[in-house]
Amino acid sequence: MSRSYGYREVGEGEKQPLVDSVFHRVASRYDLMNDAMSGGMHRVWKNAMVARVNPPRRPGWRSVDVAGGTGDIAMRIVEKSDRNAQVTVFDINGSMLEVGRERARKRGLGANLDFVEGNAEALPFETGSFDAYTIAFGIRNVPRMDRALEEALRVLKFGGQFLCLEFSQVDLPVLDRVYEQWSTHAIPRLGGILAKDEEPYRYLVESIRRFPDQERFAGFIREAGFSQVGYRNFTGGVAALHWGYKL
Repeated sequence: MSRSYGYREVGEGEKQPLVDSVFHRVASRYDLMNDAMSGGMHRVWKNAMVARVNPPRRPGWRSVDVAGGTGDIAMRIVEKSDRNAQVTVFDINGSMLEVGRERARKRGLGANLDFVEGNAEALPFETGSFDAYTIAFGIRNVPRMDRALEEALRVLKFGGQFLCLEFSQVDLPVLDRVYEQWSTHAIPRLGGILAKDEEPYRYLVESIRRFPDQERFAGFIREAGFSQVGYRNFTGGVAALHWGYKL
């Protein structure tokens, strides 16, 4: 069975090593990469995501941030909870996790964060472990997205919340053409300038183009077993926040 790596079709076991290579290469500049791809708006979108998570300001609440190696979402959640939440940062890429560990150390958040390396398609956690599952700009890089969604449902407690922030399909006239030109031509060039490496940025743009649109992805979330599924567009659909509940 083939999988897409950007615009290329690759074999069943080929996508993950290729994606790993991309993120090993961009780990130290990951947030800079997101700034380039979103015009800096990813910070606003992430804040909106964490506001919807709305972690309580009491001990005992737990979440897992999948594909969250640099700790960006996890640290926002910890701070939103007044440092009460316990968040597991989970990523398949060790280089990204090292960036996250160092950032957490510098911000004094190590006691609230655990960093675990592994595959989103086979989470090493017990069923019903977490109150929330978050994933930001990561699910499109998972080879078997259906398995990742099933695992998300499994590790959530009853009533737990799934939240996925992802680049999506622009639905505003004119903006869609402007964004297509920007992402197709400007972002890889910026990657060459900022990171001295265009290829990872080209893949990431292509992976956005191949990602299902908002309605189709919401359908995948329902098929995985989630209830009360919905989504909210940001910046005319440049990104979308999807959610569902384990009920």
